Amino acid sequence: MPTFDKIPLGQNIADFVEWLTQHGAAYFDAFAAALEMMIHGVTNGLTFFNPLVLIGLVGVLTHLIQRRWGLTLFCVLSFLLILNLGYWQETMETLAQVLFATLVCVIIGVPLGIYAAHKPHFYTVMQPVLDLMQTVPTFVYLIPTLTLFGLGVVPGLISTVVFAVAAPIRLTYLGIRDVPTELLDAGKAFGCSRRQLLTRIELPHAMPSIAAGVTQCIMLSLSMVVIAALVGADGLGKPVVNALNTADIAQGFEAGLAIVLLAIILDRVCKQPESKLKEAEA
Repeated sequence: MPTFDKIPLGQNIADFVEWLTQHGAAYFDAFAAALEMMIHGVTNGLTFFNPLVLIGLVGVLTHLIQRRWGLTLFCVLSFLLILNLGYWQETMETLAQVLFATLVCVIIGVPLGIYAAHKPHFYTVMQPVLDLMQTVPTFVYLIPTLTLFGLGVVPGLISTVVFAVAAPIRLTYLGIRDVPTELLDAGKAFGCSRRQLLTRIELPHAMPSIAAGVTQCIMLSLSMVVIAALVGADGLGKPVVNALNTADIAQGFEAGLAIVLLAIILDRVCKQPESKLKEAEA
């Protein structure tokens, strides 16, 4: 029977992680220290300003990007409410982690999506890997990262990147693949090189899809906030976990509301403006 001789798959993975821990502890510690220093640098940069000054800057930036007074007012009022509830520091820590994870995902995901769009065989191999990354429970990622990097923000951040990087890869791939053949043929007829085809035709046409991938990456990163708090990451996940452990309804509701408001703000602000979407469709 198939159950008589169990394949030691899990044990092999555990042995491999243990081997990495024994032989690469110094490298993993150095990497974790550098990554943690960068995250704290971003957090300190956000908390350097007076909260009211930063809220004003966010309002100005929101209006410059979206040109919608209603959204600008919503962002300002939401941050003022978070400040009033006493979760400003935790919100900035969460925002720093989300922004840093999204930046890493974009740096990795967009080039991979472009390469996969030009190399179909590569995407055929990568597709099951992306499916695995998006379907494996996020708690599973925390086990090896916690073993390798210890408690803190680093294992949560690495798990977030692994979980969220599939979105920009897939949507960049789809955006590049959906470029009309007529446009590419016209570019080749005018003597465009492969780099010019990419920068002047493919990327501008695929930009709405890439922007959607970035927005989805931000939402996936933010969804890891509570989970990352279980391994010692700072941010809004800590009060949520504390409220869960102590059955504190008030604290859980307030911290959860702060997460929801931050998610709505990031989603609305990072969406491509409607005017640019119309221009792309035209």
